[in-house]
Amino acid sequence: MSKKNILVQIDPDQSASVFDSVVAIDSGVDHLLVKDSVSVPEVTSIVHGAIFTRGADDLKNTALFFGGSDVQQTEKLVEQAKKSFFGPMRVSMMSDPNGSNTTAAAAVLCAGQHVDWNEKTVTILAATGPVGERIATILGNQSVSGLTVRVCSRKLLRATTVVERLKSSFVGVNFEAVQTRESDDSLAAVQGADVVFAAGAAGVELLPFAWQSMDSKPSVVIDLNAVPPAGVAGIEVTDKGRTLDGGSICYGAIGVGGLKMKIHRQCVAALFESNEKVLEINEIFEVGKSLVG
Repeated sequence: MSKKNILVQIDPDQSASVFDSVVAIDSGVDHLLVKDSVSVPEVTSIVHGAIFTRGADDLKNTALFFGGSDVQQTEKLVEQAKKSFFGPMRVSMMSDPNGSNTTAAAAVLCAGQHVDWNEKTVTILAATGPVGERIATILGNQSVSGLTVRVCSRKLLRATTVVERLKSSFVGVNFEAVQTRESDDSLAAVQGADVVFAAGAAGVELLPFAWQSMDSKPSVVIDLNAVPPAGVAGIEVTDKGRTLDGGSICYGAIGVGGLKMKIHRQCVAALFESNEKVLEINEIFEVGKSLVG
């Protein structure tokens, strides 16, 4: 008799994400166990419950999903889970706190349908947030030449800290820290860029309408803010490859969201292929690549 696929949703928030639960069910999970308010000391007990209840051949039918709104706290839970495995006693796991990994993967893949990354300049507005930094991480992991990534933040120190971290991991990409406190700063940051990602907080405009009057407009502009006002003025939340009069190809949050959802569901389904998968930002991006070709 075949075992049922069980996904354990682990969330540090007081109320676990309904979004993540719905996607798990839509991904074909047979049983969903939701654990909320999870702290680091509790993780090992949850992992042991997952690995000691089934024989070695059936461990592929149990998997862990780590969500939550606090990305740093979720990452601590993930690291504790990894420490709790030993030998063959492990189950597959996926990390997507606040949807940051799947969103970043989808955003880069949407842009990549219109440009290659060789000799390109990319501006990431609000790049020190979870989605922005993950976009930079994915770009840093691309095997391309001459790629420049402008890491923008209202606070230069935050941008510099992220850039130093990225430089220590990726030597082939030119990362630049850029302060964007005012609208004019943001306009300057996107001047001459081939691709622009806006990854700011909901309802915060990062780039004013004047960007559409620049002499050198980006080829692709992706705004990941789903709450009015738009993060990039002039982009609609439903835009999906819409070309503006000036030639820029635009995506809004929902336009990117379709691919993000496909990636999320495919990743959850892939967890049950073996008991050894660990799906974090780079692995999730690879799953996305398999979907877009």
